Amino acid sequence: MLLTLVFAYLLVTIAIGLWAARRVKNTADFAIAGRHLPLVMIITTTFATWFGSETVLGIPAKFVQSGLNGVVEDPFGAGTCLILVGIFFAARLYKMSLLTISDYYRERYGRVVEVVCSFIIILSYLGWVAAQVTALGLVFNLLSGGAISIPIGMLIGTASILAYTLFGGMWSVAVTDFIQMIILVLGLSIIAYFAADMAGGADKVIALASSKELFRFLPEPSFHDIVFFLAAAVTMMLGSIPQQDVFQRVMSAKNEYAATRGPVIGGICYILFAFVPMFLVTSALIIMPEQAAQLIADDPQKVIPTLVMERMPFVMQVIFFGALLSALKSTASATLLAPSVTFVENIWRQFFPRISDKQELRTMRIAVLIFSVCVCVYAIALEGTPIYEMVSAAYQVTLVGAFVPLVFGLYWKRASTQGAIFSIVLGLLAWGLFKLTPAGEVFPAQLAGLLAGVVGMLVGTLGPQAIKNVHASHHKLAHGAAS
Repeated sequence: MLLTLVFAYLLVTIAIGLWAARRVKNTADFAIAGRHLPLVMIITTTFATWFGSETVLGIPAKFVQSGLNGVVEDPFGAGTCLILVGIFFAARLYKMSLLTISDYYRERYGRVVEVVCSFIIILSYLGWVAAQVTALGLVFNLLSGGAISIPIGMLIGTASILAYTLFGGMWSVAVTDFIQMIILVLGLSIIAYFAADMAGGADKVIALASSKELFRFLPEPSFHDIVFFLAAAVTMMLGSIPQQDVFQRVMSAKNEYAATRGPVIGGICYILFAFVPMFLVTSALIIMPEQAAQLIADDPQKVIPTLVMERMPFVMQVIFFGALLSALKSTASATLLAPSVTFVENIWRQFFPRISDKQELRTMRIAVLIFSVCVCVYAIALEGTPIYEMVSAAYQVTLVGAFVPLVFGLYWKRASTQGAIFSIVLGLLAWGLFKLTPAGEVFPAQLAGLLAGVVGMLVGTLGPQAIKNVHASHHKLAHGAAS
């Protein structure tokens, strides 16, 4: 019965997405909803992009093992990313009227940087979308009592998202996000209230978390702990800024006010509401102590679904899985669309120039289909990898490769194409070196890559100028001596 209701819910969201798809007439409609979204939809769609599998399943699993210190990357880093986008990036980028974030790299640094950054951004999405697909597979596996295997569940989940994203693009994503976020917030709030009652009151849940030191946020005062804490914080906080899905939400706004305020409000709401799944997993320690302890040791991602499936009435199960599917589908649809649009606009067009808008729209839809297949295969291959790890690994590549050129390009007039190339190359090299050697255990790879990227930008931009000045002064001296 529960599985039937879940499938019915999937069909309803597909129908809503296809209804919204009627508004798609050109590539601007498909990629950025024709820049027509009001503030309330920018808030819900930014919130929805982040509130996915890692928030409902990954963050609670990490929280119950390491406390708030273990989840600095997400939700704190991720939510702060949206706030930073709204304050420092949205207005400047919105005024440029671009279709993708990679268009910015072309305008500022030229074709080479555009293509390289596009590849970096597209690559980063594999892990993130795979995390949502993995969670969908897990949900169908749990709901069917194991009758649907996790890989088959992944295929069903991917097909359900693809059904409307393929046709409606950003319009379908925004409309379904709006509805799914209402279901998510109401659903999880009801579940949390019910769980608090079962645990003997919210105060008991909070007291247990406090006694287990789960509210400890700051690291131990040692160099190693501090740098790894900072590295975890900046991975999503800064690494998510040069991402197409965040950029799409900014550019989809109907005015600059919505573009700047939407991500800030969405980010604050995300950080606050991410505490609800953490509350649920802590309440499970009181409601089913032995079973929860066993699940935390074996697969902590299953604690909340098991609590709902085995200890809560049928109505609560329907509400929970409706909310969970809303979270997964909203994030997955956004993250399927973003890399596909980037590929067509910034890589495909290098080799196949634009013939007509209709032709380009068809190409974008084919790209969404191909990327969906790639992600599904990748998720099946990575089955068993923790969701939280999949997501955090996805952002490291954009942090070390694309973040520095974006910031310096917007805020430093002297930033040059050579500086951007040096930054990308040095950032990726340092990151790879620390990632693949024991050096990464002493100093975090993503922080090493970020610092190397800054050095690369400064050396690449200022170095040629300094050499030019030295040559000019030598020439001047030689000319003076001759005269």
